[in-house]
Amino acid sequence: MPAPTLTSDAVQAALATVLDPEIGRPITELDMVEAIQIRGDGSVDVVVLLTVSGCPMREEIIARVDRAVRTIEGVTDVRVALSVMTPEQRTALHEKLRGGVAAKVIPFAQPGSLTRVYGVASGKGGVGKSSVTVNLATAMAQSGLKVGVLDADIYGHSVPRMFGIERGPTQVDKMIMPPQAYGVRVISTGMFTRGNQPVTWRGPMLHRALEQFLSDVFWGDLDVLLLDLPPGTGDIAISLAQLVPSSELLIVTTPQVAATEVAERAGTIAAQTRQNVVGVVENMAYLSCPHCDERIDLFGAGGGAAVAERLTKVLGHDVPLLAQIPIDVRLREGGDAGMPLVVADPDCEASKQLRTVADRLSHRSRGLAGRSLNLSPARGLGAPKHAH
Repeated sequence: MPAPTLTSDAVQAALATVLDPEIGRPITELDMVEAIQIRGDGSVDVVVLLTVSGCPMREEIIARVDRAVRTIEGVTDVRVALSVMTPEQRTALHEKLRGGVAAKVIPFAQPGSLTRVYGVASGKGGVGKSSVTVNLATAMAQSGLKVGVLDADIYGHSVPRMFGIERGPTQVDKMIMPPQAYGVRVISTGMFTRGNQPVTWRGPMLHRALEQFLSDVFWGDLDVLLLDLPPGTGDIAISLAQLVPSSELLIVTTPQVAATEVAERAGTIAAQTRQNVVGVVENMAYLSCPHCDERIDLFGAGGGAAVAERLTKVLGHDVPLLAQIPIDVRLREGGDAGMPLVVADPDCEASKQLRTVADRLSHRSRGLAGRSLNLSPARGLGAPKHAH
């Protein structure tokens, strides 16, 4: 006979501790448990409903259910069977996750949103903007925050590789479940293209892609959302300001003059979009000599501080230099291998600098919300809004 503690309520309570790997909420809360049967020999059968038949996390779900049920006294064996939700059940799940809000609403743009949204920008490519984004997100997740990264560099997407993500998102009804790595939810155009196929979209399509990533992806209750923006001041930067007026900018530069001049341009767009620039990160600031620890300024010196000073004057608010990240070959190696440096070597100087920035951004209050910018991809910056 089963032990007195082995009851349906006990199994239900154990299953309530099992989180869906993609959604991050208990499978009982998501109505994924279809049936529980306790047999006379102490074995337990559980039927779990998958959101879609090709769910990539099916084995992980089975393993989590098995572990949870085996913690109950008297359980001799666990058998987990998988079934698939009906279209009606998926629709009900979709509505539950959305909290009754329309699918096309961008949650981060709502007045009640507490998510801090940062666009990580640079004037030119090659300054390490994506590496900074990935490591900042990972450091924030390590500190216990709920973090998401949107790879908004549509043409030059590289974030999935840097996180080591090889599988694509799962679609439930009209909702996209982003894959996770190192505790960070990630979405990228690179997850929807075959191989290394290029993206050849023009302005309006870029705007719609960003809008879909912001509205149709199930981000959950994030503390911080980081957007890896493409270099420069083009369509995506303008669209971010329009779609999420409360978003703020973090400027990444290297010390050299060619990088700082264009980094300043990337920052001054905030004056037109009425965004806040939270600070400047100087990447590749110096190289520590491996023999004597002397600092070698390979790309010059003082560029990050100069950008911060000029943006402070132009924007009329304090724009601090948040960090000077030294050149560390492992930062590049980690990006190629899919392991962020803050994970591979959390005690090196580059990781310390990155964690300092992560802490600063994590504990800032949310930016000004709800500003109407009167912007559209068709009119562009500064164009008047015509009456009809």
